[in-house]
Amino acid sequence: MKEASNRLRFLSIAVIVFALVLISKLYWVQIVSGDRYEGLADHQYVAGSSYFDRGSIFFSAKDGSTVPAATLKTGFILAINPQILSKDPDIGAVYEKINNITPIDKDSFLSKINKESDPYEEIENKLSQDVADQISGLKIKGVSVYKEKWRIYPGDSMAAQTVGFIGYKGDELAGRYGLERFYEPQLGRSGDEAFVNFFAEIFSNIKKRVVDGGSLEGDIVTTIEPTVESYLEAELKKVNDKYHSEFTGGIVINPKNGEIYAIGMDPTFNPNDLKNENDPSVFRNKFVEDRYEMGSIIKPLTVAAGLDSGAITPKTTYKDPGCMTLNKKTFCNYDLKSHGSLVPMQTILSKSLNTGVAFIVNKMGKEVFADYMFKFGLATTTGIDLPNEGHSLVSNLNSPRDLEHAQASFGQGIALTPIITVRALSALANGGVLINPHLVKEIKHKIGTADKIEFEESQRVLKPETTEEISRMLTEVVDRALKNGTVRLENYSIAAKTGTAQIAKSGGGGYYEDRYLHSFFGYFPSFDPKFLIFLYTFHPKEVKYASETLTDTFINMAKFLINYYDIPPDREAPPPATVKI
Repeated sequence: MKEASNRLRFLSIAVIVFALVLISKLYWVQIVSGDRYEGLADHQYVAGSSYFDRGSIFFSAKDGSTVPAATLKTGFILAINPQILSKDPDIGAVYEKINNITPIDKDSFLSKINKESDPYEEIENKLSQDVADQISGLKIKGVSVYKEKWRIYPGDSMAAQTVGFIGYKGDELAGRYGLERFYEPQLGRSGDEAFVNFFAEIFSNIKKRVVDGGSLEGDIVTTIEPTVESYLEAELKKVNDKYHSEFTGGIVINPKNGEIYAIGMDPTFNPNDLKNENDPSVFRNKFVEDRYEMGSIIKPLTVAAGLDSGAITPKTTYKDPGCMTLNKKTFCNYDLKSHGSLVPMQTILSKSLNTGVAFIVNKMGKEVFADYMFKFGLATTTGIDLPNEGHSLVSNLNSPRDLEHAQASFGQGIALTPIITVRALSALANGGVLINPHLVKEIKHKIGTADKIEFEESQRVLKPETTEEISRMLTEVVDRALKNGTVRLENYSIAAKTGTAQIAKSGGGGYYEDRYLHSFFGYFPSFDPKFLIFLYTFHPKEVKYASETLTDTFINMAKFLINYYDIPPDREAPPPATVKI
């Protein structure tokens, strides 16, 4: 009796397991992979035709909804069977009937019909449903239409260098730039055979995660907010067009958690239409791949290091010589003038004095200064989720001479990628920690699970009280010095600094006298920042200072973000008297 009961129990369990397997397989085939198997069914009997599948990339709107950045579009292929069609006595009439519906090249059409031993030749692709229906309605033997899918980028040029695109390398079609390349393991699809074993597909994905440490195939959801991205790109284009720069870039980031809301570059390109792009350098993401001497936006890092180390206080003063000579090399303030014998630390930032930050380096010692610059992450990559992240060139920080450290204190002699610069500057805004800049916040796996992108606690590089003081000083820069205080927002505090750096000559040998990199960074509200904006423009024409080229763009961005995200005011004080510099 007990044996019969065990058999019955075993049989019941087996039936339940079998039923669960069937239900799971139906869910997998019909819901999770329904589109895929439908496409495979359309193609499995068609010689030469293959089915394309790939995960999607999404932007994240302010309200939490997703907006496609890269996805698939369904259309139709027009194909012929020359073995059948070549026997048609009136090929000209066949051509005219099809050409009246969708224009096709007659010479190409006739040459493909002449391949009488070939059962399949494609004539046209990416046809609409209406065109496909009309061609099917002709009922011409040897003429067929089949479903196909291809990659599209609904935003056209929006965030193009960041999203990237797919392309062929030999016979392999895969991501070649941007997120398309970085997240190829998640976006790519393995196996196009029509009858993939259900268990093999599930467990091969699980093996990737558990055994191989890989990632499951799926879609990726980015932190990019499309409205913010669109506004930023429009502002960058204005700058580039007005000053005829070689290029202009910008980023909007959350300085507390590293989420990037917008990142853009002008000129840009449309990944839906690459045939007219003659210069492949436009595909590069200069934010992560290229390095520049950033100029005076590095000065706040130097001042913060001086404050944090105790070498200076806000009340420290110094005698400004106007120019200094170290190791037989002379450098000067921008105006070649001395600004007094008791110059306070605030003036170093407000008037952007090179001699002032060199004084701070001397007070703290070049070894301490270099140690802080390394703590700010200037010598390490950020780990941002984009391919080909470059290393900065900061060997001058290891120099035994005083000159190289003095130059580094005002952003010359060291070359940084913009994203490394943004990470370092974010530490001034967020209380003193290094963030992890990133573009993807969630991966939605095709098996139905999802991964939220999370990071370990950030490394502290400054005391919180140091960042509060440097934020106060940078707010003073905007309130009183930047364009003589005329861009101050009455109800919002903004901390910011401009930078103007000479561009080094290619191949070495000093700097161009008439070529500059302009940069600008700022965050707001100053003491509880929601956004940090970084802007730069390379070799603008007939203009010398970043305060002229980028101030209005920054303020426009700040006002837009304040209104778009309904940021509450953080102050009600009347504007202070302005001070000309």
